[in-house]
Amino acid sequence: MADIFSPKKRSEIMSSIKGQNTKIENITAKWLHSQGFRYVRNNKRLPGKPDITLTKYKTVIFVHGCFWHGHQPCKMSSLPSTNTAFWEEKIAKNKERDQRNRIELEKAGWKVLTVWECELKNMSEAEKRLLYLVNEITDPGN
Repeated sequence: MADIFSPKKRSEIMSSIKGQNTKIENITAKWLHSQGFRYVRNNKRLPGKPDITLTKYKTVIFVHGCFWHGHQPCKMSSLPSTNTAFWEEKIAKNKERDQRNRIELEKAGWKVLTVWECELKNMSEAEKRLLYLVNEITDPGN
């Protein structure tokens, strides 16, 4: 499918997307707070600066956008039809970095959880995913 924006406009759009405190991060954080969890956001002391750190549970949560982190087989992760080589390389590097951070955190004894953008798109699915997230956080066997 051809892009409806000029390369310059597409570049402006993509560069305006923020990397912290996104809508899906805010939904996850607010929901956890409403359930009584206390956390640190964007913890710079840990590898990968996790979106949410629950120190009491030695758990970190990365809230990933499907496009930016190459979530497969998610429809939201399809590449733009322009500048495809750039995006393939960018997303591959993001995935490699995510994996390195996960390994470092796990070696340090942290439980690493990931919430994907597509899991929070509709409210009934979001609630199921977030309830499951609480079980993942509080289950010491995980």
